[in-house]
Amino acid sequence: MTKQSHKDTSPAQREKLFSILKARFEKNMSRHEGLVWTNVQAKLEANPEKLWSLHEMENTGGEPDVVGQDNKSGEYIFYDCSAESPKGRRSVCYDREGMESRKEHRPENNAVDMAAAMGIELLTEEQYRELQKLGNFDLKTSSWVKTPAAIRKLGGALFCDRRYDTVFLYHNGAQSYYSARAFRGALRI
Repeated sequence: MTKQSHKDTSPAQREKLFSILKARFEKNMSRHEGLVWTNVQAKLEANPEKLWSLHEMENTGGEPDVVGQDNKSGEYIFYDCSAESPKGRRSVCYDREGMESRKEHRPENNAVDMAAAMGIELLTEEQYRELQKLGNFDLKTSSWVKTPAAIRKLGGALFCDRRYDTVFLYHNGAQSYYSARAFRGALRI
């Protein structure tokens, strides 16, 4: 019996994840018109480390789904498509520097480090707005988005949500965290 590596999924985990992803893919065809599940699954099977990242997205409540395909590279693009910010990633500061700058009530983690550990990228503002064209997300919660270096250098970080049928971009100190704020990720396979 081979030992399962840290970033690997067991056959049972893969089978369960494929079942979940296929059902979500078929239920939400408007997110990825013209794409075929068997092609997506073949790409996933050829990239087990990416499958592990999708497993982590799913385990933290992200409900990942295909939102497109890169015409040049052929890569499939997955975003977290949970209706609200992923529950397993809430109450986190933006990044390690922001987290460590807190004098008290420091959270256990931060968005940037969590995303890196999961092998995914935080959505950019542009990607977040693309996601919102596919449905109504974050009606009660908010999500950290990748913050430009110039803003981060001054201590700030950006987050988005949807209210009043409009997508809003806001700012906070990178050290702030809220029970209704998490982050959404992107993964290319």
